[in-house]
Amino acid sequence: MVRFFYKEGKQVKKETDVRELGHLKNLMWVDLQSASQEEEEWIETKCDISFQTPQEIVEIESSARYFEQNNTINANSNFLKSDQDGYHFYPVSFMIRDNVLFTYRQGDSRSFADTVKKIKLGEEVFKDGVDILLLLLETRIESDADLLENMTKEVKNISKALSREKKPKQASLLKINNLQENTMLIRESIIDKQRVLSQILRSVYFPEDRKERLRIVLKDITSLLEYTTFNFERLEYLQDTFMGLINLEQNEIIKIFTVVTIIFLPPTLIAGIFGMNYQVIPSSNHPYGFWIAIILMVLSSMIFLFFFKRKKWI
Repeated sequence: MVRFFYKEGKQVKKETDVRELGHLKNLMWVDLQSASQEEEEWIETKCDISFQTPQEIVEIESSARYFEQNNTINANSNFLKSDQDGYHFYPVSFMIRDNVLFTYRQGDSRSFADTVKKIKLGEEVFKDGVDILLLLLETRIESDADLLENMTKEVKNISKALSREKKPKQASLLKINNLQENTMLIRESIIDKQRVLSQILRSVYFPEDRKERLRIVLKDITSLLEYTTFNFERLEYLQDTFMGLINLEQNEIIKIFTVVTIIFLPPTLIAGIFGMNYQVIPSSNHPYGFWIAIILMVLSSMIFLFFFKRKKWI
C-alpha cells in the first residue's frame, strides 16, 4: 500500500492511487507500507530516488544507518511494537529530499496510524514533509514513553506482590527478567533514534528553522533514557530483594534441619554407648536399664529444645 499526502491550501489531503503521483502538487509525504515492486519502481522513477533494500535497512553499521547522497537525507531506525509475543523491532527507512518525506516499511505500525490521525485533525500547520517527520518522531517518542510508563506500573505491582508474599514465587522472578529484557529493548530503540537524530541535526540539508524543534525531541529522548536507567536500577533492586527472600527461606530450612540433627544427636550418642558390643557394660543387666536409656534420650532432647527456645533460635 502507498499513501501520498499533499498540501492543498491549509489542508493536508491523502491520495492512494499511484498513477496520480505525477499530477499531485505540494507533495509532502510518500508512505510505502508493504508496497509492491511495481509501486516502488513507479515512485523511484517519478521522484528520481532510490529506496534501500530490506537487507540494507536492517544493517547496524553507522554508515548504513545514516548517510547523505544527492541532496537527500537517508536514515534508518528501529521502531518498537508490542503484540501477544512481546516486543519486536520494526525497521523503518526515512528519506528527505527537497523537504518531501519518504518512508519505507513492511507491515503496519501504531505510530504511523497515530500520526495520520493527528494530520487529519488539522490542529497543526504543516509546511512540508519535514514537519510531518518531526510529528512522526514526536509520536514515536510519546509511544515509547507510554511503554515505559506501563512497565513502571508493572514494576510497582511486582514490588507490592513481593511485600505481600511470605514465600517468593518463581513467577515473580520470571516477570522481573521479562521486564528487564523489555526495558533493554526500549533503551536500544531510543538510543538508535538518538544517534540518527543527532546526525540529522548536523545535516546541511535539514532546514535551520526546524532544528530547534528537533533539539526538543532529542531532549525528550534523553529524559526517556534517564527513565530507563531508573527502571533498570529498580528492577535490579527487586531482583536482589527476591534473591534475598529466597536465601532467607533456604536459611530457615537449613536451620530446621540443623536443630533436628542436634536434638537427635544426644539420643543417638546414648544409644550408641549402650549398644556397644562388649561383654561388660555398666547397668547393662539392670532390670530398668532400657527405660533408663529411653528417659536419658528424651531428657537430652528436651534440654536442647529448651536451650534453643531460650535463645529464640526456633
